[in-house]
Amino acid sequence: MITNMSIERIKEIVAAQRDFFRSHKTLSIEYRLEMLKRLRGAIVRHERELTDALYLDLHKSYEEAYLTEISILLGEIDNFLKHLKGWAAPSKKATPLKMFPSRSEIVTEPLGVALIIAPWNYPVQLLLNPLIGAIAAGCTAVLKPSPYTPHVAELLERLIAESFDSEYIAVVQGNRDVNTALLKERYDIIFFTGSPELGRVVMRAAAENLTPVVLELGGKSPVVVDKSANIEVAAKRIAWGKTLNAGQTCIAPDYLLIHKDIKAQFVEAYRNALRELHGEDIRQSKHYVRMVSDKAFERVRGYLAMGDIVLGGNTIAEERYIEPTLLDNVATDSVVMREEIFGPILPMITIESMAEAKEFILAREKPLAMYIFATESAARDILEHTSSGGACINDTIMHIANEHLPFGGVGNSGMGRYHGRDSLYTFSHRRAVVTTPTWLDVPFRYMPYRLFSWIKRLL
Repeated sequence: MITNMSIERIKEIVAAQRDFFRSHKTLSIEYRLEMLKRLRGAIVRHERELTDALYLDLHKSYEEAYLTEISILLGEIDNFLKHLKGWAAPSKKATPLKMFPSRSEIVTEPLGVALIIAPWNYPVQLLLNPLIGAIAAGCTAVLKPSPYTPHVAELLERLIAESFDSEYIAVVQGNRDVNTALLKERYDIIFFTGSPELGRVVMRAAAENLTPVVLELGGKSPVVVDKSANIEVAAKRIAWGKTLNAGQTCIAPDYLLIHKDIKAQFVEAYRNALRELHGEDIRQSKHYVRMVSDKAFERVRGYLAMGDIVLGGNTIAEERYIEPTLLDNVATDSVVMREEIFGPILPMITIESMAEAKEFILAREKPLAMYIFATESAARDILEHTSSGGACINDTIMHIANEHLPFGGVGNSGMGRYHGRDSLYTFSHRRAVVTTPTWLDVPFRYMPYRLFSWIKRLL
């Protein structure tokens, strides 16, 4: 049972972290590397407890928990352990002749106290992955896990408390009232992962103190299947991406734009793919996650009435189980086509050309992800004329698995990016520094600007 932290304690934590940051202890690269190693050790020690907690809260199997949460964190930390010294070092930049004899560089400095608010769908990865960037940058961090996954939240609080002093990194527990109290405090950066609706709340609160924000939101990520696609491979990769975490993934395929000539073939291939992934009885699959709450179950189940069920459609309320489902004949202005589904239901919209798919995507908010199954030239034509946070050609989800690629949204799907070097820069200020020696003091820069006509040619 998650208990709300008091407002007084929240204020104490934020004040203590600000004082600790001002001690400059976090500036040392050696200190940051040591703290990253400490976090890595804690994750490894608590690996089984973390995966067990994920099963209790989400019915997530060990294998899926490790692949989608633990392995991503370990890969991110290892990437920083290998590259942080080089990434954080001052970066020399060219200096124009007009500034001779000055030299120029960019210095990466930590922003300060970070607030990181995580959602429930990947509650380990989406709390600790931003934390890795904050530690690497030299920030302190206040962490807010989701109360909707209480076993994970309680374990993360214990893991962090065992590893770090609260004046450096602290976990704050509670519901949305606690979020409201947290957002009233002043931070140097706020990192929020959640819905666009709550992202607007965070951004309004941050505006009071002109605090920079990173918003990792979501939206309706389209998947396009052209008649030129390999239908069997497309169906399997879409089924995998859609049933991963039972569709409770911010970059899950949200709706399908399917060419009319191959729709029937795709439906059958999708049926076969689900059987291959989860067995004859999906309900018995140890790798098939449940809805996180009764409220989420009822919301997603309500979408089943908004089209014709051509595959799946079974539900069991007491288990919060919803079978993977394909919906056909869905009205494009229906709720299921306006709201992010966050479940295993996939509406199908029939198209007659890739140009039609492109226009459909352009008429809607920019998504967090886009998936296109087609020849590469046709896929790149859609990518060139649309926008999304990330994209895959002939695949789903996998762009998040590469720690060398930035991850983030655009427009309604978010702002800012992280993973790898981008995480370092997200929690840092890139400071321009010009150093000018005193052995030469060129007189032309000073009033009354003698020889200005000659100087003008250099500018």
